[in-house]
Amino acid sequence: MEEEFHELTDRVRTELRSPQDLVAYERLLGLARKNTPAGREELARMLVAVERPLWAREIAAFVLGCAGDKRAFEPLVLLLNYRDPVRCATAAHALGRLGDPRTARAAAALATNPLRTAYALHPVRLLAELRAPQSVPALIATLERLLTPHNPYWRVALACVEGLGALGDRRAVPALTTAVTHPRLAAAAAASLARLGVHEDAPAQPVPGTTGGEVGSGGPAQGAERGEGAGGGPSGSGVSGRR
Repeated sequence: MEEEFHELTDRVRTELRSPQDLVAYERLLGLARKNTPAGREELARMLVAVERPLWAREIAAFVLGCAGDKRAFEPLVLLLNYRDPVRCATAAHALGRLGDPRTARAAAALATNPLRTAYALHPVRLLAELRAPQSVPALIATLERLLTPHNPYWRVALACVEGLGALGDRRAVPALTTAVTHPRLAAAAAASLARLGVHEDAPAQPVPGTTGGEVGSGGPAQGAERGEGAGGGPSGSGVSGRR
């Protein structure tokens, strides 16, 4: 956690606006470094206290999440769906170490919600890291939805392709085979198929249990991808983002 914690605290320091903020910031860092039961209790109270700045909640949630404290789950999921990509990345790192079985379900809900595709990059990467039962179906469903011509979210699709290759599940073969026809995804899709024992020049056989249907191929995704991590939770996820 040490490197990620330093990156977080260095970033947060630029958000301080008053001497009182600096005092609160230093106290938070002291609690995090001591890592005592009493310190974790104080951090947990900060997560539910009123009128606390976002940066303070973020530090508290990160420290508790990396310590495996389940009280950090809901704040971290909110941050995973936040408008700022760097906060999404921080939350994903802590959620990956939290060990809460709800994490994969929340990440899958965020990744597969078509209204949240612009903010799905870190949930997709988290699903691949977790290797949970929800991971492969969610990544396949998300990738299939993005295999359309001129889709602007090719980075999310690329994360799906890479994650499916790492997970090594042959249910991903049809979606990966289609991804080979997309120039921005072709190299990664071919590499992922090779990891699954399928080569680009060999026609893929239908795999029982594959989710989704056949998808059309298209040209390279065009247009700049929008920033990841906006507030507002996905429908059905049970969470709502901060504004």
